[in-house]
Amino acid sequence: MQVFNVQGMSCGHCVKAITQALQAKDPAASVRVDLAAREVGVESALTTEQVIAAITEEGYEIKVA
Repeated sequence: MQVFNVQGMSCGHCVKAITQALQAKDPAASVRVDLAAREVGVESALTTEQVIAAITEEGYEIKVA
């Protein structure tokens, strides 16, 4: 599972938007969002770059540690 620190998530709509964006690119993707920790976990055939692109296209910022 790839885990990303995502800035700007605050509610259920954010969770839904990110989940749908990733599953649009990989319908089999498993997405876990932890709003409190600002983390998105993704189990998918998508590359790291593709996951980052899908999340940033929704207007969220990925913070790289």
